[in-house]
Amino acid sequence: MSLCLICAAELSQTVTWRSVIFLEKEETCCSECLGKFTLIEGPVCRTCGRPQADEQICYDCERWQYDELGHVLTSNRSVYHYNDSMKDVIARYKYRGDAALVRVFKDSFRQAYNQHFKEAGLIVPVPLSSERLYERGFNQALLLAELLGRPVLSPLNRKHLEKQSKKTREERLQSENVFFIENPSDILSKHILLIDDIYTTGTTIRQAANVLIQNGAKKVSSLTLVRG
Repeated sequence: MSLCLICAAELSQTVTWRSVIFLEKEETCCSECLGKFTLIEGPVCRTCGRPQADEQICYDCERWQYDELGHVLTSNRSVYHYNDSMKDVIARYKYRGDAALVRVFKDSFRQAYNQHFKEAGLIVPVPLSSERLYERGFNQALLLAELLGRPVLSPLNRKHLEKQSKKTREERLQSENVFFIENPSDILSKHILLIDDIYTTGTTIRQAANVLIQNGAKKVSSLTLVRG
């Protein structure tokens, strides 16, 4: 018997010879829970992936053009809106240690990757500091990256500072760059796809992208599960 990873309701999936032989997709979430998430569809900002009426550069990205980090990120795409249901699941996944929840998003995350970033050369998860990794027990961005079924590289390191979630938007935008690379040889002249759970102001992604570019990466894009 399989249970929904979110509400623990019994799933009605029937195991057949066809499902075993052809490896049909694993059912991990009931239709009621899945229906509470909202996919990002339609026009988005061509840089950050923010949903809007057209594909022009949004106001936030226009402001980024006047910052030193304004041109380090080629594009970001996110899979879901950050609605109340997604907030609850992210809190369970990220802060309460329910790592298995990542399996709910396998198909949609892979679909977004295949649609937008299949040509990317290297998949790189945004890292946690060693202290935060010890505290949480896993890196949520790494688990998302592993959903793609491609080799994952982890050249980035991260200093331990206050949690981004505790900072205001202005504090995030003004925060120091927490990332560094000790051995850049693996990223030289590569198109890198950064993976993270949430794109909020874009500061974290852009700081990571900036360090990669400064250390020889040719191009940096990002794929995130949620657009805040």
